[in-house]
Amino acid sequence: MNTFNVAELPEGYYFTEDAYLDKKFLILPPNVPIADSTKKALRDWDFFKIYSEGHPSEQPITNDAPKPSMTDATAEFEAQTEIEENPLANAEPQTEEGRIAQVERIFLDYQGYISEIFTRYATKKELPLQAISDKVKDLCEFVKEYKRYILRIQPSQENRNKNYLVVHSMRSTVFAIVIAIQLKFPIHKQIELGVACILHEIGMIRLPPQLYMGNRTLTPIEKNAIFTHPVISYNILREFSFPLNICLGVLEHHERENGEGYPRKLTKEKISIYGKIIAVACSYEAITSPRPYKEARDAYTGIIDIMKNQGKQYDETIIRALLFSVSLYPIGLFVLLSNDKVGQVIDVNPENPKYPIVEVSGELRPDGKPRVIETNEYGVRIVRPLTKEEGAAYIKPPDEA
Repeated sequence: MNTFNVAELPEGYYFTEDAYLDKKFLILPPNVPIADSTKKALRDWDFFKIYSEGHPSEQPITNDAPKPSMTDATAEFEAQTEIEENPLANAEPQTEEGRIAQVERIFLDYQGYISEIFTRYATKKELPLQAISDKVKDLCEFVKEYKRYILRIQPSQENRNKNYLVVHSMRSTVFAIVIAIQLKFPIHKQIELGVACILHEIGMIRLPPQLYMGNRTLTPIEKNAIFTHPVISYNILREFSFPLNICLGVLEHHERENGEGYPRKLTKEKISIYGKIIAVACSYEAITSPRPYKEARDAYTGIIDIMKNQGKQYDETIIRALLFSVSLYPIGLFVLLSNDKVGQVIDVNPENPKYPIVEVSGELRPDGKPRVIETNEYGVRIVRPLTKEEGAAYIKPPDEA
């Protein structure tokens, strides 16, 4: 493998083969030009040499084999990953449990779609923007219509272990979309944000999974490799001519308001709005998800952690939008009420995130449906969230759902 000094890399040239960090971690695929920003980032990370079987060339190396047109690739991808449009519109289940089960099935279909995106890129180097955008448009409408059910879905531990990047991308995208809806983004911006959030970790598939799935302390070189994934993701999307707004959201999702993020240590107004939103959505998802090296925090603790905003890492407007989207006591959380009964949060109060709508466990209305109450300051209110162990006693077994 050939060794190249970063300082001597000719800007605007292309490597003829993949270029790697430390002879292992990919930083520049072929057909992506060497940019001054990439060289600067490498120097900032204390990488002064990179490695490749190829060499810099003035022109990108193209494959002589004919490639399918973007239209053909989009049509093929849509055919292989079709999700029924408005899947609950014609035959919506009559019971609450039936609706939740149906929404979860559709949620998992979208999650499978994200898996197909990652697999298709990894195996065929295809990333059809139009097909992904069209599907994200459907996802935005699905989230808007069924948010109160979607936010109650918790992927199984087995699913997380097998498909960590996919599960993380799916849940982060849902949180990003509900934030965008709260901020009254027009649909085209919701779609751009959704595309960026789905793809914000795609660069990770170029790194060994033990770096982000292991339960050991990473070495400095391994940490530096992890720090490259926003740049790798950005380069991948630029290679496929994704809009700059989407690319910047991907590049900047680990930037922080106080300038302590990466890869460029941007501050406040220098960070794109999509980067700010994905930062909050991604962090909230990570806090509330179990990993090999940590236990998941419950949704209440997760939202409190984000609200504390220690070090002023996140944009306060985005935090407020998340709070009003999921409430102080997030949807799905079991809580102890002031009348000593137990309830489950099923919807937000758009006027006050402290007083969500709660389904009282074990109580039915005269028509046989579960009793639902609006908590408030002067009536029944929430005393505290239940622990995961306490709440487990109220979760219905699958055969009852």
